[in-house]
Parts: sequence; structure tokens; C-alpha cells
Amino acid sequence: MAAKNKPNELYLTRVYDAPLKTVWDAFNDPEQAKHWWGPRGHTIKTHAKDLRVGGHWTYTMFGPEGQVWENKTVYHEVEKYSRLVYDHGGNDEQDRPPLFRVTATFTELAKNKTELSFVMAFENEAMAKEIAKFIKQASGNSTWDRFGEYLEKEQHNKEIFIINRTFNTDMNTMYKMWTDPDHFSKWLAPTGFDMQFIRAEIKPGGKSFYKMSNPDFTMYGTIQYKEITPTKIVYSQQFADEKENISRHPGAPTWPESMLTTVMFTAEDTNQTRVTIQWEVEGKCTPDELQAFIKERGGMTQGWTGSFDKLEDYLAK
Repeated sequence: MAAKNKPNELYLTRVYDAPLKTVWDAFNDPEQAKHWWGPRGHTIKTHAKDLRVGGHWTYTMFGPEGQVWENKTVYHEVEKYSRLVYDHGGNDEQDRPPLFRVTATFTELAKNKTELSFVMAFENEAMAKEIAKFIKQASGNSTWDRFGEYLEKEQHNKEIFIINRTFNTDMNTMYKMWTDPDHFSKWLAPTGFDMQFIRAEIKPGGKSFYKMSNPDFTMYGTIQYKEITPTKIVYSQQFADEKENISRHPGAPTWPESMLTTVMFTAEDTNQTRVTIQWEVEGKCTPDELQAFIKERGGMTQGWTGSFDKLEDYLAK
């Protein structure tokens, strides 16, 4: 892990359940990158790519509202299966200099687990802060969540949803945010909703019953805990009626009946914790239900982003 001690730099780390070669190839092959590169809702078209020192990658990124960005990446270091150094965001035709320089390091942690870490260096601290704010607003880090989803699909033909957020708090505090119902209920509900536990049994084998509501709408749900450790929580979740009978999403009848949530905590610094959410369909589902899950990744990103924003505010208080 890079030392996070330069104010003009931003840092990002992800761990993927895939072999080193698989991660490297999926990162650098434009035919694979077109399936995941860019924030959710964005697509790209590669015009040319030459992965070598002095080579470049030129591509166009298209936004969900018709935006178009021309990009040129220039490679300064290429160590196969290990390290890339490149300038990101420039464009010759628009006479636009690169936004920042990236050092990407690929590290094999185990046979089928790879760490990908980034250092993004800017001209000065002010620019780093400005781009960090822009990345958050544009959900730019969802690129690396999409990468994890792509790898899972390619390796295991499995559809999952991933979202990450790094919080300025230690792992012990973050664990409490997820396992103390008084904390958990303060931030988990989507923006505009309040959450109340009718019964809270946050322990392995425990089952909780809750309601979420706003002035116009109330919905209920159950949570069944399968695993709880200081670094990982696994639970299944279903919608329910007010009598705790399992039901369907009140606004989406083709939404799968049961979802499996895996929450992982990783220390990124002394008082910094990354939370990784993996969501997937649990049990059998129909093709229509699976497609509803796949198509709703943008909505899931929006929902979890709202909850994470509330958690950031709650931690600050």
C-alpha cells in the first residue's frame, strides 16, 4: 500500500477475486475494457491502443446524457503483470493537457486474488481536491466496481453488484455502525426515508424485522444474518408485509425475492476504512427477475450512495 502522505495525490485500492493475469488482461485489453471502463451509465469506443512505453490509448467516452469526452492516455512505464505509469485525460485535438499521472500496481495476493492499487498525482493539492470532489459527484469510482462485476461475470458467469466507499474512521467504529441497531438504523435507509427496527437480532443466526418510511410510503423487510466477524458481515434480505410475511418489492414486482449481501471492511490507513458491498440474487429466480437485477445497477448505486452519504454525515457528528 502506498504511503498516503502527499497532498497532491489521491489513492485508491481494490482487491479482485481473480488471478493476476486475468485482472491485467481485462484492464489492458480494449475489447474487454469496453464492457466496464467508466462510471455507471457510461460507454467507451477505442480508436487505437499501443501498450508500450511511449505508446498511447485514444478513446471516446460517452455519458448517459449524450456527453462526449475525447481521451488520450500516454504510457510512461509498462511492466507486464506488475505496473503501469500513464498520463490520464489529455487530448491533442483540444489542446488539453493530462489531468493527472497514474501509477497502477498489480499484486497477486493469492492464487485467485489480486490487488489493484492506484496513485493519482496532480500538479498541486488544490487540483487534487477539485478532482476528488468531481470524481465523487460523477460516481467515478464506480468504474472499479464495474470492473469487479465484469471479472465475476467472465470467470463464473455470475451477475453481482459491487459498490465501495472509503470512510474516515477506524474499522472498530465502522463495525459498530453495522452491528449496533441504534447506529445502523440512523443511516441505512435510502435518502428521504427513516428506518426503525421492530425487532433487531444482529448476530449469526439472528433475524431482524424493520420498516422504512417517508411521509407518503412505508415498506417492511427482514434481515437474516449468516456471518458476522470484525471484517465481514453476510446477510440475506427480503421485503415483507407488516406481519412479517415475505413479499415482493412494493414498487417492482419482478424484483428477486431474496438478496444476499456481503459487507467487507478493509483498513486503508490508521483511521480510514473501506467498505465493500457485494449484492447478488439468493436462491432461484426467473430470467425476468435476473434482468430486473441487472438493469437496476444504476438505481442500486444511487441508493447505496445515498446511504453512504448519510453514514458519512452520521460519523462526522
